[in-house]
Amino acid sequence: MRKVLVIGGTGAQGVPVVKALATGSEYAVRVITRNTQSKEAQTLAHLPRVTVFQGNPYDELTLRQALMGIDCVFVNTNGFAIGEKAEIYWGIRLYELAREFRLQHFIYAGLEYGSKLGGFDPKYRCGHLDGKGKVIDYLSAQPTSPMAWSALTSCMYIEALAEFLRPFPHPDDPSTFVFAAPLGAGKCPLIFLEDYGAYARWMLDNPAQSNGLNLHVATEDIGWEELATVFSEVTGQKAIYHDLGLDEYFQRGVLDPDAKVGHSTDPNDSTLQTYRENFTGFWNTWKDELSHRDYALLDRILPGRVKTVKQWMELTGYSGKPAPVLKDYRDRAQ
Repeated sequence: MRKVLVIGGTGAQGVPVVKALATGSEYAVRVITRNTQSKEAQTLAHLPRVTVFQGNPYDELTLRQALMGIDCVFVNTNGFAIGEKAEIYWGIRLYELAREFRLQHFIYAGLEYGSKLGGFDPKYRCGHLDGKGKVIDYLSAQPTSPMAWSALTSCMYIEALAEFLRPFPHPDDPSTFVFAAPLGAGKCPLIFLEDYGAYARWMLDNPAQSNGLNLHVATEDIGWEELATVFSEVTGQKAIYHDLGLDEYFQRGVLDPDAKVGHSTDPNDSTLQTYRENFTGFWNTWKDELSHRDYALLDRILPGRVKTVKQWMELTGYSGKPAPVLKDYRDRAQ
């Protein structure tokens, strides 16, 4: 039985990873968390062969203790909490510690390097994407022996359609749902979190195939006009797409657009972007379709994956009603 440390295990991405690894008897999972009594931590602690380890995941002494006796590590750092600069540091430092502790496999939860994909045009500058993308560039320069490394590059969660991507009743016709986003005619990738966890499990189960691989995962690339059509087909409720301008988008936002991305750091740090700056680059990256996924490869890796947003809506009984997904989003909105 291999022992896996999951960093970021109580977050939206981490929970399905832990659940996927807890299936079967091949892995024992240790989840590092600041609060072992939180709802998320307690839910995971009741899974078979899962233990929670209390500590700060951005403290080297704590990490050294958590890494004792571990064979593999899944790393999901939280740029919204620590900021881009610290996310780059900890992504690299965690790789170094994994090598020092002679781990078998290092898996990094990544995102698209929007700035690089867009030729470093400032319109695509998004710290919470770019920070993880820079770490993956670092990983790509590392050897695949004696420790395997893999990157699992994802996108927006499909479950966010019940949170910050959810539709709202039309102000003049409450029977019509409005899906609003600054996407133009662009198609945006969305990932079903349960499948995300399965991809992480596949990486550990198949190191010969996943070693040195940056796997870009998604359920489907979908335009928001098509999203509204699919919603109507599944629910029978009328829906339309409203293409927002960025100014209108930020006026509608739950979060303060002038707050800094990095809520656990010094707000005076000049390297931090505001939410307005960060999400301008974020939406431009998707609107201009800078990233691409190999869906044929994803089908081979996970033949039973959910392949369309429509299939996900039917599977989950999606109705457009709000439901919490992202812990940071909830915390910052309060």
